[in-house]
Amino acid sequence: MTVQLEAKGLRLPLASGEGYFNYFWLRDNDPSSIDPVTRERVFDISELHADPVPEAALLDGSTLVIRWKGETLESRFPLEFLSAWQERGRPEDVAAIPRHAWEAGYYPSFTRVSQPKLDTDPAERAKFARALIEDGIALVQDMEDSDEGLTRLTGVLGPITPCVDGYYFDVKLHINPNNLAYTAGALEMHTDLPSEEAAPGVQFLHCRRNSVQGGNSLFVDGVAVANALKEEDREAFDLLAGYDIPFKRGHEGWDYRAHQRVIELDVNGNVSGVTVSQHLADAFDLPQSLLDSYYPAFCKFLRMLRSDRFMNKFRLAAGECIVFDNHRVVHGRESFVATSGERHLRGCYVDRGALRSTYRMLAKQGHA
Repeated sequence: MTVQLEAKGLRLPLASGEGYFNYFWLRDNDPSSIDPVTRERVFDISELHADPVPEAALLDGSTLVIRWKGETLESRFPLEFLSAWQERGRPEDVAAIPRHAWEAGYYPSFTRVSQPKLDTDPAERAKFARALIEDGIALVQDMEDSDEGLTRLTGVLGPITPCVDGYYFDVKLHINPNNLAYTAGALEMHTDLPSEEAAPGVQFLHCRRNSVQGGNSLFVDGVAVANALKEEDREAFDLLAGYDIPFKRGHEGWDYRAHQRVIELDVNGNVSGVTVSQHLADAFDLPQSLLDSYYPAFCKFLRMLRSDRFMNKFRLAAGECIVFDNHRVVHGRESFVATSGERHLRGCYVDRGALRSTYRMLAKQGHA
């Protein structure tokens, strides 16, 4: 079979069978369109005087060669490159690791890594990054008891992402708290800062002190809960995945507001995460008639998040840092006795894109 030119694209034989490619796509992805140094596109297809059409196209061994009408350009595409798009729709992404959903009793199976080893061993870093992509959570042990210890740990994945609280925040008792986390009370199951337009990605909570009575940490995989809701009540699932609700956080000097979707789906329609926070939820502004069905679905999901089926409860020890995907893992805290000791967690965030970038680079270097 030879190359067949059609009105809008061409057909050619590939290892997986016949392939079809649009002319605009081929012209836009000519290898010369990408700067070899910056790896950015240097060609603007909208500047062509006419739609791209081949004058001729042929196979030269394992390469598709195209000569374009009205241009001196000769495009050369390796068939291996075209096959990758034909079979998967896009080249394989080593960081596109399937999510592993987990339920109650998974705490002993959390991936555990050591900060001293992370400092020196790229394979340990790859193990850490993979766990955060796959499970959405990992536990770092042997943490240095200093502010620098957390800074060094975040640097394993990427730069710190600031939020309204700055680059870092300290979860401990405050005389005039601007967040319920800074009290001794229980914290309901939530994801952090949905009131920000781009809610933080990977969250770090470095336990510096924890000698109080109570205060156990609570963690749930939102993906597992959302998938269970989908199986049990598809109508409720579709409502939570189909509508945005408002969140807000205000204090002296700032007023943050954003709309988020409780259940987040990826491009394939699979659950990629959740966003929920009762203490930062604003008055729902959906039509009142829609709320007739939305509120029961919302309440059912909140009850599932608190159920024994999914809950992992444990005590975070000084020298440990729990790291998790804030768009997936829902966390909370039991109340504690304020006068019984000291409890101090230092936290910050790193972008999820930085996490995947780090894993891709470690994989390229042969460590993953």
